[in-house]
Amino acid sequence: MNILLFMIPLALCLGLLGLAAFIWSLKSGQYDDLDGAAQRILIEEPDNPPEEKYPPHPKND
Repeated sequence: MNILLFMIPLALCLGLLGLAAFIWSLKSGQYDDLDGAAQRILIEEPDNPPEEKYPPHPKND
């Protein structure tokens, strides 16, 4: 019975923490663009090869 005095407040605190995280994600705009990622995969990018960041190393023969 004594374990309930620990587990019930712990469960309530975890629930409130989850609710606070959900409300924060709503306010920060995490759910604003739900269709953007789904449509972005359908857009074809140009076939330009990526630029090299570093020049090739010279060979020391």
